Amino acid sequence: MTEHTGVEYVEHQQLYIGGTLTDPAGEDTIEVVSPHTEQPIGRVPHAAREDVDKAVAGARRAFDSGVWADRPLAERIEVVTRIKDAFAVRSEEIARVISAENGTPYTSGVMVQSLAAMMVWDSALKIAADFPYEERRAGALGPLLLRREPVGVVAGVVPWNVPQFTAAAKLAPALLSGCSAILKVSPETPLDAYILAEIATEAGLPEGVLSILPAGREVSEYLVGHPGVDKVSFTGSVAAGKRVMEVAARNLTRVTLELGGKSAAVILPDADLDAAVAGITPFAWMINGQACVAQTRILAPRSHYDEIAERFKAAADALVVGDPLDPATEVGPLVAERQRQRSLDYIAIGQEEGAKVLSGGGRPEAMAKGWYVEPTLFGEVDNSMRVAREEIFGPVICLLPYEDENEAVRIANDSDYGLSGSVWTADTERGIDVARRVRTGTYSVNTFSLDMLGPFGGYKDSGVGREFGPEGYGEFFEHKMIHLPAGS
Repeated sequence: MTEHTGVEYVEHQQLYIGGTLTDPAGEDTIEVVSPHTEQPIGRVPHAAREDVDKAVAGARRAFDSGVWADRPLAERIEVVTRIKDAFAVRSEEIARVISAENGTPYTSGVMVQSLAAMMVWDSALKIAADFPYEERRAGALGPLLLRREPVGVVAGVVPWNVPQFTAAAKLAPALLSGCSAILKVSPETPLDAYILAEIATEAGLPEGVLSILPAGREVSEYLVGHPGVDKVSFTGSVAAGKRVMEVAARNLTRVTLELGGKSAAVILPDADLDAAVAGITPFAWMINGQACVAQTRILAPRSHYDEIAERFKAAADALVVGDPLDPATEVGPLVAERQRQRSLDYIAIGQEEGAKVLSGGGRPEAMAKGWYVEPTLFGEVDNSMRVAREEIFGPVICLLPYEDENEAVRIANDSDYGLSGSVWTADTERGIDVARRVRTGTYSVNTFSLDMLGPFGGYKDSGVGREFGPEGYGEFFEHKMIHLPAGS
C-alpha cells in the first residue's frame, strides 16, 4: 500500500459473498478516486452477474433453511447489537474513509456518516424488540391470528452520499426480521463497505445471510430483476427509482423507494431570524449539497426578504471550503467531476432564467484541483425556474419570496417532490398547522431532524413506502391471516 496526500491507498481483491471473502467471477475492477486530489485512493473488484447469482443462491439457502429466520429474536438482536456497537467503536475510521471517497467534511461526517448509521442500527433494535410479530383479532366470522413473517431475500441498493446510513436503513430491519440480504454499493464508495463486511463477520452472522457487492448500474439492474429476490429496498434518484420499480415489477418483487427531494424551509414573518439562519444553513449545504433531504428552497416573506437575503449571503460567504479531511472544512468537493459540472450547469441555467447570484456561483479560486463548487445562493428565484424545481444535488440553494402564509404553503407544495421540509416561527402551533398543510413525508418546526424511531419517506416523486420506525420495519414482512375456530 502507498500513501496519496495523507490518504492510505487500499486495494481489495475479493468480494464479500455470503459472509466470506471470495474471488470474483470476472476481472473488472473499480478505481476509487479522491474528489479532493483527483487521484486514485483504492481499487476493488467489480461484481459480475455470476457474483450476483452466487450471492442470491446463498441468501436463498440461508433463508429457506431457517438458519437465521428461525433463530429466536433475542439471538438475532444479540448479533445485530454487536454490529451497532462496532460502529460506535470505529466511527472515526468509517467517517475518514467516507470523507476520502465522497468529499463529506470529516468533522460533520463523524456524525452524518458513521454515528448516524449506528443510530439507525440502534433504533431498529428498539423497534424489533417491541414489534407485534403475532396478534389476535376478533374477525367478522371468528377469531383471527395475524402473523408477520420475514419477506425473504432482500436486495438493498444504496447511493454514494451517505453509504453506511442508507446501508443500515436496509440491513438493520432486514437482518432483525430474519431476512437474508444482498447489499449493492455504489462504485464511488466501495471502500467503507469492506469495513461493514469486517463488522458483520465479527458479529457472527451465519453463512449466506449477507453479501456486499460493489457494482454499477447494469449489475444493479440484474440484481433488482433477479427471480430469487423477494424485496428491493432502493435509495437514489427518481429516474433510477422508476427503473427499479419497472424491473422489479416483472417478478412482482416488493419495493421500497427513497428518492429525491427539493425541500422547502419556510420562514414565517414572526420567526427569530438568527435562529432560522443558523438552523437552516447547515442543512441547506449538508454533505456539500448532496443530500436528498437538504433544505434547498428557502421561502422568505417579501416583507423581510432583503434582510433574510443578506443574512443567508453572509452565512454562505462564511462557509469554509476545502480538503474534506481538514477539521476546519464545512464544504468539501462534490463526489465526481460529473456532479461538479452538473452544479455549474445549473448555476448557468439559473442566471439565464433571471435568478440573481447572491453568493458563490463558480469554482473556488483557491482550489486548483478537486471537484469543488462554491456554496451558491440564488436570490429572486421564481418557483417556475428549473433551479427551483429540479434536484441539483450540489451546493446550490434558492431563496424565494412569498406574500403571505397561504402562498408560502402553495409554493412549498408546488413541487414534484415531497420528502422533507421545515418551518420557522415564534408560534409553534402555527408551525404545526403549516406542517399539516405541506405534502411531504418528514417535516420539522423550528429545527431540522430525522428521527429513526419514526417513519421516513416521501410523497409524490420522493418515493414509495417508508423506512425507520415500526412502519419501515413492517415493510420487511409478509402478513399472514390464520382463521381460528370459535372460542379459541
